Amino acid sequence: MADAVLLIENLRKRFGGLVVTDGVTLEIGPGELHAVIGPNGAGKTTLIHQISGTLSPDDGRILLNGTDIIGMPPNDRAKLGLARSFQITSVLPRFSALENVALAVQARSGSSYRFLRPAAREAELNDQAMAALTEVSLDHRADVVAAHLSHGEKRALELAIALALEPKLLLLDEPMAGTGPEESERIVTVLKKLKGRFAMLLVEHDIDAVFALADKISVLVYGRVLASGTPHEVRNDPAVTEAYLGEELE
Repeated sequence: MADAVLLIENLRKRFGGLVVTDGVTLEIGPGELHAVIGPNGAGKTTLIHQISGTLSPDDGRILLNGTDIIGMPPNDRAKLGLARSFQITSVLPRFSALENVALAVQARSGSSYRFLRPAAREAELNDQAMAALTEVSLDHRADVVAAHLSHGEKRALELAIALALEPKLLLLDEPMAGTGPEESERIVTVLKKLKGRFAMLLVEHDIDAVFALADKISVLVYGRVLASGTPHEVRNDPAVTEAYLGEELE
């Protein structure tokens, strides 16, 4: 795909004798939501770590909008438009929702941090932060300290922080982890609204959410891509059913 936002070619990573990423190749086009699913231990989070820059692959290429980002630290990848939400929430608990997002806007703009002048008090940062909160339907909770938000609201706040970075690619590492049915549905609704605007790589165990959201799905088993295709193609692939989906869909 010539205009791929993310192109991964023959990525490999091993820890001693254990191969956790075994020749993974995938690509994500503009506005595409590409889900990666698979059983525990398949190497999904390790793959995310390599894309985000917290872990270096042993071999292969990772291209973000045509730029090889292998060897780049995470902050340089962020400057190129890579934003990540984490499997475990990573918001600042003593800051309000608005302040959390305003700090992300501030980091993106490169302005200096003023300890005696919180970012949320600066009108321009405040406006952009509120716009991101509105995107995830959290604007009515802007002044609430993050520690007092529900788990699902914290996940939505993470998305707002990622959006404030004006990403070209969103890495979503199990955004529904630990959420109840109502909160999961809320996050699915937000992601549906964002679809088409950003390229997204979604790692998620909630199979119903994956099939409701994904344009394309890759199934990772023992570090290898077992199958890749549309949700219909993956759901009806006998090898996928045998290796993974058979148990998940029971």
